[in-house]
Amino acid sequence: MKKMNIKLFTIMLLCAVLVLSACGGNSNKSSGDKSDSKSSKTLNVWQMGNSDWTKIVGPYEEETGVKVKIQGIPWDKGHDKLLTAVASGKGPDIILMGTTWMQEFVDANTFVDLTDYLDEYPNLASDDFFDGALETSVFDGKTYGIPWHVDTRLLFYRKDLLGDVGYPDGPETWDDLEDAAKQLAARGKGNYAVDLTLTDANLVYSFAWQHGWDYEPDLGADNFTKPEFKQTIERYKTFYDNKYSQVEKGKELAQAFSDGTKPMFFSGPWDIKTIEDGAPDIKGDWDVRLMPDGGTNRSMIGGSQITIFKSSDNVEQALDFINWMSEPETQLSWYKVKNELPSRKEAWEDPLLADDPMISTFGEQLESVQAPPTIHGGEKVGQEIQKMLEKVARGGEDIDKALNDLHQKVAKILKD
Repeated sequence: MKKMNIKLFTIMLLCAVLVLSACGGNSNKSSGDKSDSKSSKTLNVWQMGNSDWTKIVGPYEEETGVKVKIQGIPWDKGHDKLLTAVASGKGPDIILMGTTWMQEFVDANTFVDLTDYLDEYPNLASDDFFDGALETSVFDGKTYGIPWHVDTRLLFYRKDLLGDVGYPDGPETWDDLEDAAKQLAARGKGNYAVDLTLTDANLVYSFAWQHGWDYEPDLGADNFTKPEFKQTIERYKTFYDNKYSQVEKGKELAQAFSDGTKPMFFSGPWDIKTIEDGAPDIKGDWDVRLMPDGGTNRSMIGGSQITIFKSSDNVEQALDFINWMSEPETQLSWYKVKNELPSRKEAWEDPLLADDPMISTFGEQLESVQAPPTIHGGEKVGQEIQKMLEKVARGGEDIDKALNDLHQKVAKILKD
């Protein structure tokens, strides 16, 4: 009996030790899990274009203990790398996407649907962002990205030279622009009026909107047979045929703007610094203005979206990071690094932007913008538009023939 009691006591004592050990182990594991979530978790990020986010994410890493590992992906390699990631199911947690790629990769089921998460994060409310930026993040009513930076296009112009031909504040309408261009080109050989690129389909869309065109999804390729689109291409042809614009690349941008051989060009906010640094001798003699009005002055909206890759195991942490990145203070810190404009409207109230007259003009244009058409195979369609412009401007091809060929090629792309 005594032996039995000792044996029972020994078993009970051993069980108690095991239970206490297990409790202690669980407690340590719980603490360890919390520590892991704070200090040993890593978010893998692909930043298209560069890896400069490394210059601003330090405070987030310090606040959370999360390591943000950023890999810069060159734009010319980004598309293929994304396709490989989609095919393999192996990618980062977060991808900074160009807006023009969103439709294609949403169709490929690349991103987490963020719709049901937005109310949980104070910086992700739709009302906080420019409407145009949201057009490239929402598809079929579902949100797949959060606008990071925005850009649009304005007309850069020489105040002094445009003043000489009657437009000291720049041309307000397309008719004004053509009139000013005619006078500027008349200065003689080697002098043009406006740098009008043949390699930017998004700019073509902007000019087409300004001439009354809109893309209607149900019409498909027939959108490119509309008279308003033809009028836009005729305008291009007029500028090249009359040598208001140079077909060849010609001089470097800042030089041509500085010496007055090309006193106007269309571009985004990054070229403010290009001119300030490359042409300091004309300080005070140039400005930016809203796009020319042909019934509307809508410009394109570009920029980027922060997305979460479908196979990420860190969705909650990724959302926390995106919420932090969407704070106005974070976006302003990025503007100081890269001169890229913030997508949060609240950030524009800061004197850094509000008190800068040129940047404020970009902010004004952002109230009249539109996302490029959402087209199946949009990249290929854009390439065909560029080829068509080349044929018309450089090769002298008949516009009707060029547009008919474009129509057929777009129709084929839409069917693929």
